[in-house]
Amino acid sequence: MIAVLENLMYEVSNTFLAPILILIVCLFIYSIFEIGVFFSQSFKRKKSQHQYNQFLEETHAEYIKGYPIVNYLITKGFNGCEDLEVYAYKKLQNTSIITRITPMLGLVATMIPMGPALKSLAAGNVQGISENLVIAFAAVIFALITASITYWITTVRKGWYAHEIKDILYLNRETHETVA
Repeated sequence: MIAVLENLMYEVSNTFLAPILILIVCLFIYSIFEIGVFFSQSFKRKKSQHQYNQFLEETHAEYIKGYPIVNYLITKGFNGCEDLEVYAYKKLQNTSIITRITPMLGLVATMIPMGPALKSLAAGNVQGISENLVIAFAAVIFALITASITYWITTVRKGWYAHEIKDILYLNRETHETVA
């Protein structure tokens, strides 16, 4: 009975390899796309820095390219710090999830070929070992590179958005003190 269960688990786990490898490649491609989006946003932020500084000095509401939190404020109005934080969290959600999921997928994609590699080792098939190890190591490398890219992007954006929220809260505090 245990041997049947072990064999079933072995066969089922092998069916996950192709979908996981495809998912890792898709997430890698998405991370490359996000690099372009990130640098585009960075360029827009640098180009709009003067306009952002004017917003801080005059608090006059006009769309500012590259500053999503301020643009959200301009569109929706100030509904508290939590509202801005939730919006920033949503903006960071995709890359944050990818950062956390891809190393796990890489580990799974590393472990699945180890079963066939160990079977090849037992049979004395050196070529079977090397083919499976190549798949295992390539998958984990792609996954870790993807996670590294999205981690870097998420971390830098968190800093940007936190700075925007800090500035908005300072302006809101200053406006209320002036009125009172």
